[in-house]
Amino acid sequence: MAMLGKRRPPRERTGVSGLQGRQMPHGSTPADGRTGDGTLTIERLAHDGRGVTHSADGKALFVSGALPDERVEVAIHRTRKRFDEGHVRTLIETSPERVEPPCRHFTRCGGCDLQHLAVAAQRDHKRQVLVELLARQGVEAPGHPELLAGRSDGYRRRARLGVKVNAEGGVHLGFRARESHRLVDIQDCTILVPELNALLPTLHALVAELEAPRQVGHLELVSSDQGLVVVLRQLREHTADRQRWLAFAEAQGVHLARLLGRDAPALEWLTPEPALSCRLPTQQGELAMGFAPGDFLQANAEINARMVETALDWLGDIDGIALLDLFAGVGNFSLPLASSGADVMAVEGSPAMVERLASNAHVAGLPIAARQADLGDSEAVAELLASHSPAVMLLDPPREGAEAVVRALHEAPVPRVLYVSCDPATLARDAARLVHGGYRLTRIAVADMFVHTSHLESLLLFETPQAGRQTEGAPLDG
Repeated sequence: MAMLGKRRPPRERTGVSGLQGRQMPHGSTPADGRTGDGTLTIERLAHDGRGVTHSADGKALFVSGALPDERVEVAIHRTRKRFDEGHVRTLIETSPERVEPPCRHFTRCGGCDLQHLAVAAQRDHKRQVLVELLARQGVEAPGHPELLAGRSDGYRRRARLGVKVNAEGGVHLGFRARESHRLVDIQDCTILVPELNALLPTLHALVAELEAPRQVGHLELVSSDQGLVVVLRQLREHTADRQRWLAFAEAQGVHLARLLGRDAPALEWLTPEPALSCRLPTQQGELAMGFAPGDFLQANAEINARMVETALDWLGDIDGIALLDLFAGVGNFSLPLASSGADVMAVEGSPAMVERLASNAHVAGLPIAARQADLGDSEAVAELLASHSPAVMLLDPPREGAEAVVRALHEAPVPRVLYVSCDPATLARDAARLVHGGYRLTRIAVADMFVHTSHLESLLLFETPQAGRQTEGAPLDG
């Protein structure tokens, strides 16, 4: 209590607000023994897109914003026992693959971390990361991964914008800063589809005019075939602000819904409820997949279509074949696969999405059996395998991967397994267990779903030695 009422001595400022450690000025000697003129040469990119170098004693340093072969001055902002973390303070020599970031919010917004690297180099890095992570688990890639790529800007059809009010009453709307809860005001976003990007200035003006902006948690933006959707997360009702939102929706021609309340809020449409849908490719053309706010929907429609087309190509003639689609969502893969004649059982953990999946199948006239099950339970997965006896399995799990499914496949192998992954580390873990259990990895692709980020989506096809090749041609090598 001796300090009560007294001004505390100022804290030592760090290189990055909110992070531990000390900024190392040019020419200083960090605690790990780096010496000389204070400059470092970056050796390679880490899997998360940061530059990597080492001290004389071998301690690793991860440097945000640095590229291979660049010579840099580094500000250390976090010191750990086995490695340090820092960011570029000064670029001395730059990589030929360094480019001017297309977004003015780069380095402040936490949404994109690779905009300083040429897009072609980003994609080469992602393919290399996948191969390296598999190799660490003892899994050899069957050649260079195929690349599923599209446009590098204006691709994202959904986003979540945070709303914050600071101590002075200033209202902020945007994305979180990297490694922080602080919001970065975003007036424009180069990766949003143009229609959503055009809404940002109007949304900024609107939230600044609200009487109760602290009652707004975040905004969900979605682009659908039926137009734009804005979902308002609101803690309490406010009549005057409700009218402001309705006036905005009418003026902008958007569909408006909200989630009201603190605990388990239900979706409420403030404008007439639309039948939202998006298009999926099939071997015969396209079909519509209905969805609702809150359902899982791939953010990049173009790359999602490429992934669906790749699944159809790799699996080949599946007419009449029993196929089990796990983590099926609202039918992203189930619907195109069933339209190709497969006997599809689609399984999803969310009851609401199972209901939507069944509705989508009914509307499309496809005989898909939609079921709800806990796919983290090996016994539940084993029961599904026993009841459907599939010749093909497709699984598209969340970041946690599909450990329970892999365990079940050890006891009851399915001849062909197409694994769609959004996390290469858990994919590599599961791939190793499949290969060690007798599967062969026969095809591999990287899908550049999130350009300018280190996020990596991939598709891997596994086959048992007894499984015949049902697709045409050899595995692609590039």
